Amino acid sequence: MTKPHIEIIATGLHFPEGPVELPDGSIAVVEIGRGRIVRIGEGGRHDLLAVTNGGPNGMALGPDGALYVCNNGGFSWAEEGGWLRPVGLAADYSGGMIQKVDISTGEVTTLYDQCDGRALSGPNDIVFDNHGGFYFTDTGRVREFQRDHGSVFYAKADGSSIKRVVFPLIAPNGIGLSPDLGTLYVAEMETARLWSYAIAKPGVVHKKPFPSQAGGELIIGLGGFQRLDSLKVAASGNICVSTLVTGCITVVSPRGELLDQVWMPEIYPTNLGFAGQDLQDAVVTLSLTGRVGRLRWPEKGLRLQHQGDG
Repeated sequence: MTKPHIEIIATGLHFPEGPVELPDGSIAVVEIGRGRIVRIGEGGRHDLLAVTNGGPNGMALGPDGALYVCNNGGFSWAEEGGWLRPVGLAADYSGGMIQKVDISTGEVTTLYDQCDGRALSGPNDIVFDNHGGFYFTDTGRVREFQRDHGSVFYAKADGSSIKRVVFPLIAPNGIGLSPDLGTLYVAEMETARLWSYAIAKPGVVHKKPFPSQAGGELIIGLGGFQRLDSLKVAASGNICVSTLVTGCITVVSPRGELLDQVWMPEIYPTNLGFAGQDLQDAVVTLSLTGRVGRLRWPEKGLRLQHQGDG
């Protein structure tokens, strides 16, 4: 396990996730516990960018420069030993949604809250392609005696269409695209399995036959008690998956080789995002302790679609 130097760039947040570098170089993160998005500036100061309510989760910059936010609908919380953690549904939970946020005004618009007449359950993570659309995971929500099945959806950024791409999955969380945009990666949180799907056309993937549970090809399954959260893909094609309980970022090759587990200073490093002019800084949300860290990554991150690739 690699143990890098990590600079803490923000503290005092309520379960931060979804780090995104904005055009001015500042970092936006959600606070799931406060239902809002904040911008981290110089000296660790964080200013309110938008109020989403519910549970804002993963987010990404769209081709129009707006933030697109997966909102899981909100959690109930427990605070113990200095850790704030989600434990169940919010009392006012009524479903999840995809929201669009104007960075300059903070205006929040709901783009999608259902697909084919069925309410979204718990949208979690998001990645754009170069066709004006995005893939997102819906992790599902856990009730006392039930768990919703998870899915992957594909939707257009203009709000015109949404469809289910992969179903059922067991708590899908992280999602990403290979550098050539030909492969979709999905991380299942509770099974600690990373799946891949070859993309046939926007919003359509090739699926493997039985015994694959949802048509995916297994890249890797981590042993022991580990849980997979968000993921990002490096320019090399390596997949960097936030790994809970172990408290690391797991680096996996597209061929399924476990290349490294990069140590983080808490057991819930939920999300990472690449930042900096050379895309070789990693910004990591340390969610239980309400902090955001920044470190130098061993290789360059993949430049995302909103920045002009493809």
